[in-house]
Amino acid sequence: MMTGSAPPMLVSTDWLAAHLDDPELRILDATVHITRRPDGKSDARSGKDTYLEEHIPGAQFADVLHALSDRSGKARFTIPSPERFATAMESLGVGDDTHVVVYSATGVWWATRVWWLLRYHGFERVSVLDGGLGKWTSENRPVTSAITAPLPAKFTPRIDASRIALKETVLQAIMPGSPVRVLDVLSPEYYRGEAGDLFGYGRLGHIAGAYNRPTDLFMHPDGTFRVPADIARIVEDLSHAPVITYCGGGIAATQAAFALELSGLNDVRVYDGSLEEWAADPDLPMRTGPD
Repeated sequence: MMTGSAPPMLVSTDWLAAHLDDPELRILDATVHITRRPDGKSDARSGKDTYLEEHIPGAQFADVLHALSDRSGKARFTIPSPERFATAMESLGVGDDTHVVVYSATGVWWATRVWWLLRYHGFERVSVLDGGLGKWTSENRPVTSAITAPLPAKFTPRIDASRIALKETVLQAIMPGSPVRVLDVLSPEYYRGEAGDLFGYGRLGHIAGAYNRPTDLFMHPDGTFRVPADIARIVEDLSHAPVITYCGGGIAATQAAFALELSGLNDVRVYDGSLEEWAADPDLPMRTGPD
């Protein structure tokens, strides 16, 4: 096992460019594309095709939609079993003694989803590339279509249950007197139930009692994260309590969890089922309008 302190959560394009040849570095492209159907609903599509066209040299493709999700359940992005996840990581050359840097060519939440999956499985040496592939290419840094064969690796999952919230955890969190804050990270319009059911969850609005901080608040317009002090001010009313983040399918919730941890919060869980699970159960409380 590699010794020394854990690497930074967030690395810059300058940092990555300077470390491309590090033998312990593993770069993962976690791109997923969201497309809109004629009926207004949204679909997720693998980013493997654009990865094959161009990616950061040495990067492997991390398939969030399939290899890194349990497709046997009702939710699309349910966390996979430890065995399935370990197999996927080993196939990408990720082992116990490596340092992983994750990026996406689309929303940063796909990169933070892989960051969160790794942290849930007890792997600490993982960073997210600030600004993703968009910032990398805007600076005329190298990309390639060449596929690098992954090196042999052994990944040992060590589940950290403190990073995940189940439906029952959320139910307890919204009870009167609970110190836990539940954070909806979707847009204010979706939170209030005014945006329509774009993702087909079946009910509009938000989990009763949830706060709202859309993920855009944590980001600069160029797709880089705000500095930790700015993020801390955005969630100042949540900073002295445990927090559970959720979204529609458990993806953007990891972006918020990443930002909150970046700002110094250390008790943040992701509700993996999010609205895809919650809204499907009519017995679970939801509200529209401001809470």
